[in-house]
Amino acid sequence: MPSDRSLTEAIDTTTPAGRMMMQMVGSFAEFERAMIRERTSAGLAQARLEGRLGGRRRKLDDKKRREIAESVVAGRKSGAEMARLYDVSEPTVSRIVAEYRQREAHEALA
Repeated sequence: MPSDRSLTEAIDTTTPAGRMMMQMVGSFAEFERAMIRERTSAGLAQARLEGRLGGRRRKLDDKKRREIAESVVAGRKSGAEMARLYDVSEPTVSRIVAEYRQREAHEALA
């Protein structure tokens, strides 16, 4: 039968006092996690208000993305060739081309 006793703290969860102590520790941990989440959300909202965006910067600017998409769509280069040329992955080229086609289709409907 496994022991209900902490190896690092003197808390025995087989007793009513031990169970209460573990519930209190769990409640404090849950409260602290909620506070961290709230502070993070507030910080991100403030950063957005100040015009800052999170995440990694794009490796390719809009001009390069357009060049990749137009070359692949026109058939001048393959996705693999463009990926090697611009030092990005083939899935990145596929996403760029898909976004370009979607934007073109949307503009055609408008």
